[in-house]
Amino acid sequence: MSLDPVQVMKGQDPMPNTCPSASNGDSQASWDDSKDIHENEGSTKKPKSPKPENAVTIAVSSRVLFRTEKEQKVFEQKGIEEYLRYQVEHENEPFAPGPAFPFVKALETVNNRLRELYPDSEELFDIVLVTYNHAHVGIRLINTINYHNLFIERFCMTGGSSPIGYLKAWHTNLYLSADAEKVQEALAEGIAAATMFMPEKQIEVSETQLRVAFDGDAVLFSDESERIFKAHGLDKFFEHERENENRLLDHGPLKGFLEVLGKLQKKFYAKGHRMDCPIRTYLVTARSAASSGIRALKTLRAWGLEMDEALFLAGAPKGPMLEKIRPHIYFDDQMFHVEGAVEMGAIAAHVPYGIAQKYPHKKSTNAGK
Repeated sequence: MSLDPVQVMKGQDPMPNTCPSASNGDSQASWDDSKDIHENEGSTKKPKSPKPENAVTIAVSSRVLFRTEKEQKVFEQKGIEEYLRYQVEHENEPFAPGPAFPFVKALETVNNRLRELYPDSEELFDIVLVTYNHAHVGIRLINTINYHNLFIERFCMTGGSSPIGYLKAWHTNLYLSADAEKVQEALAEGIAAATMFMPEKQIEVSETQLRVAFDGDAVLFSDESERIFKAHGLDKFFEHERENENRLLDHGPLKGFLEVLGKLQKKFYAKGHRMDCPIRTYLVTARSAASSGIRALKTLRAWGLEMDEALFLAGAPKGPMLEKIRPHIYFDDQMFHVEGAVEMGAIAAHVPYGIAQKYPHKKSTNAGK
């Protein structure tokens, strides 16, 4: 199985219960169709956006928040002018939800809970829509956001320029995109980033709890141990981990994002909401618990980070576990595992970092990471 970013398999609406009339420009659904609904929604005052320096900023590209495959084909086949003309002509037709849509909705749910407990706090998730689009396309994006009742006030439309400089200015904690090259560029600048993929048939996810799952090596941790495995094999990897179990692993590209999730979790714990916290985190690693798990757990503990659940699979497939977890997003540095997650209906994101990008995981091999 080979995936392209934000690949959508044939015949499957990824969010059938969320917005059955929304499309990718193929149906008659329009902003006017929901005018009365949104006029009523507009009567409720929306909360103010937090200041970027206080918020947990999540930058999401339009191609992962919404389904834009048809528009992308117009651009590729007919060029920029025809693409812009098409977008203007269809600006009252909302886009359908993309792979990042459930994740963003879950972030808003967490924000609502935080505002109930801390009315004056600005330690909230703040969504920034990042797109290479020209400003002409902005009207359709705004219409779509209002159609789906999303709270996204910050836009960054670069007109074809790289958004990376803007991401740094926004103090971005996580960047999700369909452009693998821009994701790599963000990672090189120290910004947590991943390329998103959509399954053919998406499993239902929680509407009351944000669930985020992480691989270990080359995601939360550095690729130090993975390098040992690639160079010397599994036995040497286990030996290396036993010899170094009391030496902390270095941080990986998404450690900072786990840290901000943990910080928000503690705000709920402080108000007595540990058991019903609306954020839950998972470590899903192919490491073996007895042979190499202790170093990973000691590293997390030394960092002051709590992982709600840890699954050490000893090389077993991750897909079935992710099907049970039903995460809003799962991060892994190896496409082998991303594909396995997608096959099971989970939303997965590829973190193109570390030695595994040079030596891809093969199906016949049980990696130690």
